[in-house]
Amino acid sequence: MAVADAIYGLFPGPDSAERAVNALRDAGVAADKMVILSPEPFDQYEFTHRDHKTVMPWLAMCGGIVGGTLGFLLARFMQMAYPFPLITGGMPLVSPFPTGIVTYELTMFSAVVTTVITLLVTTGLPNWKAKVYDEEVARGMVLIGVVDPSESSRADLESRLQRAGAAKIKGTGRFAKA
Repeated sequence: MAVADAIYGLFPGPDSAERAVNALRDAGVAADKMVILSPEPFDQYEFTHRDHKTVMPWLAMCGGIVGGTLGFLLARFMQMAYPFPLITGGMPLVSPFPTGIVTYELTMFSAVVTTVITLLVTTGLPNWKAKVYDEEVARGMVLIGVVDPSESSRADLESRLQRAGAAKIKGTGRFAKA
């Protein structure tokens, strides 16, 4: 597993983690350069709402509509594709119940497939990029850090994290302390 170049602080609770995120934001750190890992969701804190918006329900609905339309057209085409007129005895050539079943099944299938693909794309899975992780997160600490900062900003970032209440300041990659 590749390790990213990062500076991060481990915080005992969400209050100090919120202060750290605000301090990094005040320092001009871009949101995509920040790393936030917590052992549990802290929904009442603003720092956990960074990746909150998603288009997944809309894409699943569009996938279902496309799949339902294609399912209906498939069933209709298969029932009408016979090369010469069928004698149906007064029944409709395109029977509603088998057509409805195929339409429903392809609607659900395409909605589920669209949801799974959207989930993988929006979460960045599989993630082949370098990672930042510390085992202290599993023990209840909140990790707030910066990926790939400049060497000149190291002291400023460490002091901001320390003032925000970090229990420990660590680094990975070229920022790891020997």
